[in-house]
Amino acid sequence: MTSRVYRLHSTLELPLEDTYDFFEDADLPPEINDVDITRRNNTLIISAVSDDEEISKYTPTAQLKASVTENRVYEELPEEEEDGPGPSSGPGGPQWGALEEEEEEIPSELVEYACFKGDRETVLQNTALQYPMFLVLCEVARNAEKGTLTAIACVDDELEAVRIVDGEDRPATINVVEEPREDEAAEGVNWRDNKFIS
Repeated sequence: MTSRVYRLHSTLELPLEDTYDFFEDADLPPEINDVDITRRNNTLIISAVSDDEEISKYTPTAQLKASVTENRVYEELPEEEEDGPGPSSGPGGPQWGALEEEEEEIPSELVEYACFKGDRETVLQNTALQYPMFLVLCEVARNAEKGTLTAIACVDDELEAVRIVDGEDRPATINVVEEPREDEAAEGVNWRDNKFIS
């Protein structure tokens, strides 16, 4: 396969439960027969499984790597409670003590998230089946409510820009810029500030 991924940056976050659900019913590219999901402490590793006999069983196939973190998720209060009255300052000054008794704690729960964050080597590892696994990552990005995936891939000798923000595909372009090398200034002559030229 000639397709490759050259640059990739991801800030995707999905609830861990949704991540498992996604891979249970994922529509995988034809080159990937299945995926193996392994959790080691706070790291989730999703490895491509190929049925191609040309890929040796000792060849590491592409894998997606995510860190698992816990976030506290608060339930939203009804609007009438959010816009409730502030502290009243009747006779005798503010009634802060009474307010604290009436104020209820917002219900919340701890939710584990799979965070696909970092550049290509951090999020998408190994070369065998790399591009098909990148396509799987794009589908993960389309299912993520939060985060961005940007990448430059080469598909059939054509460069392609990918940008997915908060689950939606967005327009993307590739800009080629030449950055000045650090050693250029030291070797060359600065013609603008040359005292021998008037």
